[in-house]
Amino acid sequence: MILNKDTQYIKRLNLKSENILSYESFPFHLPVIKNFTELFFHPNVTYIVGENGMGKSTLLEGIAIKFGFTPEGGTLNFNFSNYDSHSILNQYLRLSKGVYKAKDNFFFRAETFYNLATNIEELDQASSSGPKIIDSFGGESLHKQSHGESFFAAFTNRFQGNGLYILDEPEAALSPLRQMSMLSRIHELVNEGSQFIISTHSPIIMAYPNSKIIQLSEEGMHETSLEKTNHFHIMKQFFEDKDRLLHHLFQ
Repeated sequence: MILNKDTQYIKRLNLKSENILSYESFPFHLPVIKNFTELFFHPNVTYIVGENGMGKSTLLEGIAIKFGFTPEGGTLNFNFSNYDSHSILNQYLRLSKGVYKAKDNFFFRAETFYNLATNIEELDQASSSGPKIIDSFGGESLHKQSHGESFFAAFTNRFQGNGLYILDEPEAALSPLRQMSMLSRIHELVNEGSQFIISTHSPIIMAYPNSKIIQLSEEGMHETSLEKTNHFHIMKQFFEDKDRLLHHLFQ
């Protein structure tokens, strides 16, 4: 069953601005926080997009931690940290959940996925009985696969449907073809009652139909369409007149 406004797992996000004493230090100096407005999530797919430095990953991290995930990603059952570097933003967020709870949950972070893979191997080695965690990722060590293959193993095997999936730059190790395959997997999971919140730079990844795209800028956040994002505009400009653009770049 496809989720709707009555059944979605996370509905909206607010900032406890009354508790912020100064906007001069991290993470409060980030444009997304300085110009924060109430954020309503799409029941199926919400994208958070924008240039580097706007605060996309910090915002996604804050949402994930507020929901109950560990900062380095994984399921709600994972509890590990190789380096405690997450921000305190989660303490200043107010997350409104729906009445229905997801049966599956996963926070995917491209930059810490190696640490997650290591933790899975350590837990499996320490356990002498019962099913192995790696079995839910396809059974093959994530470290013995290419970066892109290990990413895709999580998307195809570990994501089980009826889930809340928070993905931070999932395209990082995926080829354009794999990114399109990921769109297909997102569609399957949406049809199985899943909700996605995704931070991405990829116009391919953000092309899921009937989704919500929130673009971050120095002025704040606003809802937009794929064709109006800076990412789409720049890529379109590049492929339509590559020589002219390269000429200006190399001058």
